[in-house]
Amino acid sequence: MDDEASARAIVEELCKTIPDMELVAEFPNALEALKFIKHTQVDLIFLDIHMPKLSGIDFIETVSNPPKIVLTTSDKDFAIEAYQYEFIVDYLVKPISSERFQKCASKLENTFGEISQEQTEINTVQNEDEDLYINIDRRLIKLKFKDILLIEAKGDYIEIQTQIKRYRVHSTLKKIKEKLPECRFLQIHRSFIINFTQIIDIQDNSVLIERSVIPISRSNRPELMQRLNLL
Repeated sequence: MDDEASARAIVEELCKTIPDMELVAEFPNALEALKFIKHTQVDLIFLDIHMPKLSGIDFIETVSNPPKIVLTTSDKDFAIEAYQYEFIVDYLVKPISSERFQKCASKLENTFGEISQEQTEINTVQNEDEDLYINIDRRLIKLKFKDILLIEAKGDYIEIQTQIKRYRVHSTLKKIKEKLPECRFLQIHRSFIINFTQIIDIQDNSVLIERSVIPISRSNRPELMQRLNLL
C-alpha cells in the first residue's frame, strides 16, 4: 500500500523474487485497503507511512486484529515508533534494495514459521484432549466430545445428552463451556450449548439434533451461521 505508483511497482517486482510470497492486491491509499481487508484475509501488508487522507500509522490504529506489517518509508525517524507494535515485523527504508528485501523475506519466513509451529502445537493439544470427565454419584464417567449432542441448563444442574444416554450434572453452562472445544461447540441460547457438527436441520429459529429441537436466540444466530460450512 503506497500512494506512489513507482514504489508499488518496485515492491511488486521484489515480491515476485520470493517463491512463497503472493501479492493479492495493491492500493494507492489506506481507505481502499481498509475496505479490502474487511472482507479478505491477508497474512502480510507492505505499508507506506506517509499517505494522503489516512497515514500508515492511522491505518494501523484503525484496523482491529491487524495482520503482520512491513513498513516502507523514506523517513528513518519512524523506526523506533514503529516497533512499539508487535505485529510490525520489519521497517524498509526507500529506496528498497534487493539485498535488503531478501533479508526482510528471511525474517518473514522465520516469523510465519514460528506461527505455524505454535498452531501445530495447539492443534496437537486439542487432538489429545478429546474427552471430558463428569462426576455422577461419586463416579467419574468419561465422555467423548464427539459423542456429546447438546447440553441444557436446568436450574442448578446441566443435562448432557449423548448419542446413547442423558447425564444430569451439578454444574452450570458457563463452567462446562470453558472446557468444551470451540471447533465443535457453540452456545445458541441462554439454556443450550450444542455440538454444531451434529446438526441435521435448521429451520426458522431452531436446529434439529437427533430428535431434539433446540431454539436459537436472535443474538446467537449470526455466529452459528458463520460457523457452518454453507454452500
